[in-house]
Amino acid sequence: MLAKEIERAGIPTVYVTSLPTVATMIGANRIIRGPAITHPFGLDADERRRIVERAFELLETEVEPNTVWEVAG
Repeated sequence: MLAKEIERAGIPTVYVTSLPTVATMIGANRIIRGPAITHPFGLDADERRRIVERAFELLETEVEPNTVWEVAG
């Protein structure tokens, strides 16, 4: 997984997925549980903004391996 290799190089990553169990199994460190997108036009702008803002916060956070966060709604 690319996120894991980037982390090994010393660059923090955040993996956003609706399947955090899979991200955990492959070794991602910072995982955000994103919503399953069931509409062809995806998420509205506010939802996308909350996910990206949370991801930026997590880039500056020291974490234990395989940490999963929810995005506050």
